Parts: sequence; structure tokens; C-alpha cells
Amino acid sequence: MKSEQIRALAWDKGDGLLPAVVQHATTGRVLMVGYMDRDALRRTLETRRVTFYSRSRARLWTKGETSGHFLELVGVTADCDDDALLVVAQPHGPTCHKGTVSCFGEWPGTTVTAEQFAFLGRLESVIAKRIAEQPEGSYTARLWSEGRRRIAQKVGEEAVEVAIAAVGDDSSDLLGEAADLVYHLTLLLKSRDLSLQKVVGELERRHASKG
Repeated sequence: MKSEQIRALAWDKGDGLLPAVVQHATTGRVLMVGYMDRDALRRTLETRRVTFYSRSRARLWTKGETSGHFLELVGVTADCDDDALLVVAQPHGPTCHKGTVSCFGEWPGTTVTAEQFAFLGRLESVIAKRIAEQPEGSYTARLWSEGRRRIAQKVGEEAVEVAIAAVGDDSSDLLGEAADLVYHLTLLLKSRDLSLQKVVGELERRHASKG
């Protein structure tokens, strides 16, 4: 967000303050709501740590300044009326002072689907870390060292196991084999500098082309 965009926001509607909704950059979960004035927004953009204006203390405060649980800025945009902000951030620790990820609680069903699919991104990060660090006893590191052909062979073996489990009666077996397949497929994609995100992008492209 540039200086001219900041000046163009509807600051007068809220006596110089705009509500700022903070969204988790990975899961899409709403983490908290605060208020920003011009200085808070500028500091957020400059430091890349989300900063608000405290109405009770009448001063700027950076989330995490006492707890260390900062919100690392990914991006910020205004709504269609320029009177509210959406702040996308990566949290470093729990956002809520009660120790929860979100200030809106942890009840079942809260963006469960988005968070579960977001785990696939974390899986890719774990795989990359295992490859880079080569920890002793790591299955990922060992299989990676055996090369792409061996990884591809494992994907084929796991695919057969999924098919066999699918015609059986035990759903837990199918889930287990499917998880093994996803893991090995993720590793195979990594060997070609590809990702699950690119697979999703291909699915989206196909869907769009069919109108």
C-alpha cells in the first residue's frame, strides 16, 4: 500500500481510525480485530509487524511487544468503501492473550477445512527441512538420497496399496494408504521443483476451461 493509497482511505468516517481485521496468511483464519490510525498503518508497513492504535491507552502498540507473539505482515488491503482494512499476517505464537490461536476461540468447525488443507503446506516445509538438514534416521532424507526413480517407484507402490485398500472393507486402511500416497507424491513433486499448490493450480485451470 502506497502513501497515496493511505491518504485516500476514509479516515474521517471513524474519527481517524479504521477497523483492521487480521487474517492468518496460511489458514485464512480470522485472528483478531483492532483499530489503526494513519501512523499505525505506516508503522505496520515499515516494520512488517502489525501495529494498532489502542483506544484505551491512546497510543500505538505493536502486537507482541510484550509477549513476543508478533504478527508478521504479509499484506494489507482496504475494502470497497475504503473504511476497513484486511491485514494478512503470519503469527509467531498465539494471537489471543488467552493463549489461543484466534481471539474468536477454538470451537470445532472454525475454518477447519482451510486449516486442514493448510497442513499440506506445512508438510512440504517439513519435507524441505528434512532434505536440507539430512537428520540421522530420517526416512525422507534417506529416500531423497536414493533419487527420483526410487521415489517414483514408491509412489507407484503406494498407489497400488490405495487401490487394494479401496476394495476392502476397512476405511481406516484406505485413509492410511491414501496418506502414504500423498506424502510420497509430495516428495516426488519436490524432486521436480513442483508443489501441491501447482497441482491445485492445474485443477483450477481445468475447471475454468470447462466454463
